[in-house]
Amino acid sequence: MSTLRKRSISLAGHATSLALEPEFWAALEAMARERSAPVARLILDIDAGRGERLLASACRVAALNWARTRAT
Repeated sequence: MSTLRKRSISLAGHATSLALEPEFWAALEAMARERSAPVARLILDIDAGRGERLLASACRVAALNWARTRAT
C-alpha cells in the first residue's frame, strides 16, 4: 500500500495541500507534460471542473480517465 504524498499548491490565491498516492502524482505529472503545462495548472483546471467532488478525488478520477485513454 502506497503512502500519501502531500504537495502544497495555490488555488485562486489560497494555499492548500493535496495528498495523493505517488502513482496518481506520476499520472498527473505525465498529463501535465502532455499538455506542456505545469502540474499546478493541470490541478487548477481539474479544480475548475470538479463540481461537488473533493479535489483529491477529482484528481484521481482525472488521472484514471487519462490512463484509460492510453490503454485503448
